[in-house]
Amino acid sequence: MDFNMKKLASDAGIFFTRAVQFTEEKFGQAEKTELDANFENLLARADSTKNWTEKILRQTEVLLQPNPSARVEEFLYEKLDRKVPSRVTNGELLAQYMAEAASELGPTTPYGKTLIKVSEAEKRLGAAERDFIHAASINFLTPLRNFLEGDWKTISKERRLLQNRRLDLDVCKARLKKAKAAEAKAATVPDFQETRPRNYILSASASALWNDEVDKSEQELRVAQTEFDRQAEVTRLLLEGISSTHVNHLRCLHEFVESQTTYYAQCYRHMLDLQKQLGSSQGAIFPGTFVGTTEPASPPLSSTSPTTTAATMPMEPSVAGQAPPGEAALCLEEVAPPASGTRKARVLYDYEAADSSELALLADELITVYSLPGMDPDWLIGERGNKKGKVPVTYLELLS
Repeated sequence: MDFNMKKLASDAGIFFTRAVQFTEEKFGQAEKTELDANFENLLARADSTKNWTEKILRQTEVLLQPNPSARVEEFLYEKLDRKVPSRVTNGELLAQYMAEAASELGPTTPYGKTLIKVSEAEKRLGAAERDFIHAASINFLTPLRNFLEGDWKTISKERRLLQNRRLDLDVCKARLKKAKAAEAKAATVPDFQETRPRNYILSASASALWNDEVDKSEQELRVAQTEFDRQAEVTRLLLEGISSTHVNHLRCLHEFVESQTTYYAQCYRHMLDLQKQLGSSQGAIFPGTFVGTTEPASPPLSSTSPTTTAATMPMEPSVAGQAPPGEAALCLEEVAPPASGTRKARVLYDYEAADSSELALLADELITVYSLPGMDPDWLIGERGNKKGKVPVTYLELLS
């Protein structure tokens, strides 16, 4: 018990001297040992790495789980070292509702069939989202979190220890400075002829005491300097390890991008398949319509019948390579455009001509189009300079 009390008193004394030194430094009343410029740069880079890693980690968590309540729940499970329960994604929940709606409203009706198709696509989207969240959590979030909870805590601990060693060193420097000043003052021995012998003896005794104090302070300073240098080297090595942390985070970032690319590619394929399914079923339910528009199909162009804009999502015309009987013997080079009824059209997508009777198209170019009597309404005659040929309506945006 006596030993513990002495240790407690010693620790309290050390803490007090450090607090006094720190306060005097803040008020400019004490000298402070400065670290070299390279060390300061390492400290600044480490602080910046830690701050930005925290921000990137938090925002990535928001990206993967926008619901703040769910994030808090997952955080509590992790702190309690318990497995996070499986959570249904929004896409999977939507798929479930659509499937139930189709079952109740009639799975054999057109609306019910479409609900089933969309629910299956949404279910696949939800599964892809689940895989993406899992991959991103393991390959990206976990390494960032390990740095903040592991490496950075070690760096912070060593930095606090270095700060204490630096305060101890400055305390020893201040104590030695005061001891030398007192020794110099005591060394000024009074004249024995003009001073009483008693004062002369006292002055000589004080000088010897201050000599001992200076020697003791110098010894303490050497020990403090050694401990400070050793701790500074340990901290420097840890700070230089931030470069390795950057390399590791760079690799994790590449893996995050790859998983995100895979996720969006899967979503695109699923939606493209769904669009094709809906396009085929829409053509059976609403003949004469195009995928991607709710407007009815345009009648053949003529000078007395204005048309609506073509659909924005192209589909190959049903008679892509077959001309009607009345058009089979038609020679396009001999066909002259009508006196009225021609219009300008902007090409929406690139189109490669299937044969010599068709006109190849480039996206965003402007061409002149018109219709001829008896032509398939899915096709128009297009002209660009001295070239002429059939063009599909679904690849065009008709201009006024």
